[in-house]
Amino acid sequence: MSDLLPTTQRTLLARVARAQRDGRVPGLVAGVVRDGGLAWHAGRGALPAGAAPDDVQFRIGSITKTVCAVTVLRLRDEGLLDLDDPLERHLPGTPFGDRTIGQLLSHLAGAGAESPGQWWERTPGGSLAELALSDDDRVLPAARRFHYSNLGFGLLGELVAHRRGADWADVARREVLLPLDMTRTSPRPQAPAAAGHAVHPWAELTLPEPEHDAGVMAPAGQLWCTARDLARLGAFLLGDTGGVLSPATVEEMTLPAGIDAASPSWAAYGLGVQVHRVDGVTLVGHGGSMPGFLAGLWVDREEGTGALALGNTTAGLDSGLGPRLLADLRAAEPRIVDAWAPEPCPIDPALLGPWFWGPSPYALRAVPGGLLHLGGLGRPGRSSRFRPGPDGTWVGLDGYFAGETLRITGDHLRLATFVLTRTPYDPAAPVPGGVAASGWSAETASQHADIESKQSLTAG
Repeated sequence: MSDLLPTTQRTLLARVARAQRDGRVPGLVAGVVRDGGLAWHAGRGALPAGAAPDDVQFRIGSITKTVCAVTVLRLRDEGLLDLDDPLERHLPGTPFGDRTIGQLLSHLAGAGAESPGQWWERTPGGSLAELALSDDDRVLPAARRFHYSNLGFGLLGELVAHRRGADWADVARREVLLPLDMTRTSPRPQAPAAAGHAVHPWAELTLPEPEHDAGVMAPAGQLWCTARDLARLGAFLLGDTGGVLSPATVEEMTLPAGIDAASPSWAAYGLGVQVHRVDGVTLVGHGGSMPGFLAGLWVDREEGTGALALGNTTAGLDSGLGPRLLADLRAAEPRIVDAWAPEPCPIDPALLGPWFWGPSPYALRAVPGGLLHLGGLGRPGRSSRFRPGPDGTWVGLDGYFAGETLRITGDHLRLATFVLTRTPYDPAAPVPGGVAASGWSAETASQHADIESKQSLTAG
């Protein structure tokens, strides 16, 4: 039984029912994730007879990339590679040897969208050697722009296989799926499983779609999964990592590449996950499509909730179904946050409060979790949280100063090359460029110019 209110369940069911009907999806299963698991689900349309909707396998397409990214990041966390390493160091002999692992994970490596040869999503695949990659598959320079690449994740899967000495699917099952108790997730369908269909654009007719082993391209989109297993992956993205990755690494996955995260709306990519921000809400997850199937998994890490959708149609399922289910849940049953409670201050409280970057007011605050926050005071400004660093320093966690070092003294803050002082341009502090001896004045710039001109004439 779901612990959602009956009115909430009806609202969610109504949305799912309309998505199945309006999208002409032969079979649809959707659900919401809360408190670490599948809190509610519903099945609509034609599903395998006698099967529980949450136990029917569907192809999840590119949500597989999230699992692939986890296998790569496990290697990084074990010290076996670095995200700045060139691919050649770990997977020799490809045209992408100079592109980094991090660029491949975030679709910034300039790799072609698809593998060469026939469309891999509808034809059986082979080995990396059989792809016969060439320089033509390098379609853009590295790190210049986002370019979604299925090929890039095929290469990442091969990297994992090369380092582990085992097929990528076996590594994923052993290191990710089984530890997360995702026992109904597999590279090929295992009954009960939905059959993939295309729906005729102008008639109420369906056509079976092919299913096969994608070979080297499997890490880009081959996995089959149930709603219950997909909910477990959602809980993983919400922070219940089951020891597969550290919570800090999962948070790293969710950081968008090349996007101003202060903007109210944007779409970006992290490390194996898509990151969308709409109307002030940030969602993390991935969409998926393969011939005969569409899927989506999205989580709201702030609310601690997620939503998923699995349908067996090539086109038609509303890609916004998951986010809309989350919006419905947020409106009907908003999260009740934990009560505030005092906690020790990580630095002398006398060092907190107003500071000035030139004439711009900022405030340094202690925030929960033993962190500091520096942000604009009374007006917009560059903003970041900081975690404790070595030797009494602090390191930026996010925002403009992510990765930068903050040093705190009694009369100034030193952050990168910036110096913040207790008063605007404090002449007693080491302000870059110094402070004019004349000090602050009510005179305008033109009055200063007139005085300087008269002084010059008098001197002459």
